[in-house]
Amino acid sequence: MTSRARRIVVNGTAHDVDGPPGLSLLHMLRDQLGLTGTKEACGRGECGACTVLIGGVPQLSCLTLCARVQQPVTTIEGLTDECLDICQAFADHGGFQCGFCTSGQIVHAAAILRDGLPADRTEAERVLRHKLSGNICRCTGYAGIIAALLDVAAKRTAPERDPVSEAIP
Repeated sequence: MTSRARRIVVNGTAHDVDGPPGLSLLHMLRDQLGLTGTKEACGRGECGACTVLIGGVPQLSCLTLCARVQQPVTTIEGLTDECLDICQAFADHGGFQCGFCTSGQIVHAAAILRDGLPADRTEAERVLRHKLSGNICRCTGYAGIIAALLDVAAKRTAPERDPVSEAIP
């Protein structure tokens, strides 16, 4: 197989990458760019551990050929600032134990929360469970993950409070 060089934007930075036509995005991210936050678990698109955002849409990097990627890629490393509240909520609600699925869960959750959830908590939970159904976690039973994301969604949509004006009678 011949190697092909191409330019790809990952986490806002353009990279010249090289590899055979069948190189997966997952292996390019991990092996060439050293972005090891994206995990390989099943390697068949069944677990969601390798989820990244391509053009803002959650995609399985183990099934995505690097040569076919046209839009910017965002990995867990690229979401560090945006997802601090999600990470804290995962810790507060027991949303992870072994942590292997966590990066895929958080990347996918970031996209879901960007799109917004229904105001009704029951409906929001249903939407979260449905949309995250492709991200498998063998440790937590999902209760902590869903509770964490509902908490983040509520905090992100709560009206801004102004403590100064609230203190003035």
